[in-house]
Amino acid sequence: MTIIDGKQTSLDIRDEIKKEIDDLREGTGRVPGLAVVQVGENPASRVYVNSKVRTCEAVGMHSEKYLLAKDVSQDELVELIEKLNRDEKINGILVQLPLPKHIDEELITETISSEKDVDGFKAENLGRILMGEEDCFKSCTPYGIIELLKRYNVELSGADAVVIGRSNIVGKPLAALLINESATVTVCHSRTKELAEKVKQADIVIAAVGIKGFVTADMVKEGAVVIDVGINRGEDGKLYGDVEFDGVSKKAKAITPVPGGVGPMTIAMLMKNTLKSFKKYQNLDKKN
Repeated sequence: MTIIDGKQTSLDIRDEIKKEIDDLREGTGRVPGLAVVQVGENPASRVYVNSKVRTCEAVGMHSEKYLLAKDVSQDELVELIEKLNRDEKINGILVQLPLPKHIDEELITETISSEKDVDGFKAENLGRILMGEEDCFKSCTPYGIIELLKRYNVELSGADAVVIGRSNIVGKPLAALLINESATVTVCHSRTKELAEKVKQADIVIAAVGIKGFVTADMVKEGAVVIDVGINRGEDGKLYGDVEFDGVSKKAKAITPVPGGVGPMTIAMLMKNTLKSFKKYQNLDKKN
């Protein structure tokens, strides 16, 4: 059984990005720039935002952090995003979710320029993923999962894959990316009948349902590859995934841990998307 190490893989990707940014700085005198916007003082959001800013620093990328009061008006947030859309130093804009209830998240997402939508959340980029286009920004968590599978030489073409969860952030774009890799994909969710039996047929199981230990050993066939997207805090304060790791790992061919699996890959792919945006702006993106 192989532990799919997202932490180490993300560090490898960061090193690759840093080398490319160093070369770009030497060749153009410029580096990619990422703006991160946080509204309110949500502790989890603060951790995520700071982690993204630190990663920017580690790879040599310019970053700007905007901390806005929780009662900031929607118009003020839109004004800031439109300003960042026009800022030539900024190649990617990320607005940390969730937002306060008085702000329309969909409106804010769609306000971000398509050329700077490095989270890959806009309808335009999601549609381009569905169409199989490579020259778009892929949603970071699904993109990171595909990258992990490829770097661990998991055969996607012809594989039976089950995605548990149908969110716009993970489940739906991930299903499209897997189809683009010629996998046969089943998406399961809360209304799925005989869900356990469907999961048991899969060569690749990806759990993104948000329920601690939802996938158990009896739901997984021998030799399956299991990717755990879940991050659930237990009563003991520790982090747990959507997969019951101890049991499932005894049957799986390969499995991601929580923490240290998919999570670090999300930020690595955010950096990769921001670098891609910069290269497109500079007309340097010859390989999409």
